Amino acid sequence: MDDAYKMINQTLVSLINEIWELEEKAIITDEFKDLTNNDMHVIEAIGLGEGNNMSSIARKLNITVGSLTTAMNSLVNKRYVERHRSEEDRRVVLVKLTEKGVKAYHHHEDYHRQMTQAILDKLDDTELPVLVKTLDALSEFFTGYSENKE
Repeated sequence: MDDAYKMINQTLVSLINEIWELEEKAIITDEFKDLTNNDMHVIEAIGLGEGNNMSSIARKLNITVGSLTTAMNSLVNKRYVERHRSEEDRRVVLVKLTEKGVKAYHHHEDYHRQMTQAILDKLDDTELPVLVKTLDALSEFFTGYSENKE
């Protein structure tokens, strides 16, 4: 079991690092060279639609509203995001992707689709539930670890 532990640990650490590095190379193209990997994840968290408030976006990213504000100011200046006040409650500021932001969102989404499809193409119907169970366990660990650190 010790060899299996070492192999799984090494693979997980390697995958996390590789995904982060390769994602940056894949999504930061000439068209989006003014964005960082973090910017793309903020854009992803904002999502499509009429807008979200800062608190809900910060929760999705597991960061503070203050940290998000810094990233948001940059994205507004780069014209990927726009802010506007809620019609129902003028105290609430909603954040929405611009047309340029929507293009970046779809570009990032396409990378994720390709990555996921590459995995699915390698699995048969009996292997897929095992992968889903494994990823659920990993997700539960990250969620629990994050909640215990707060």
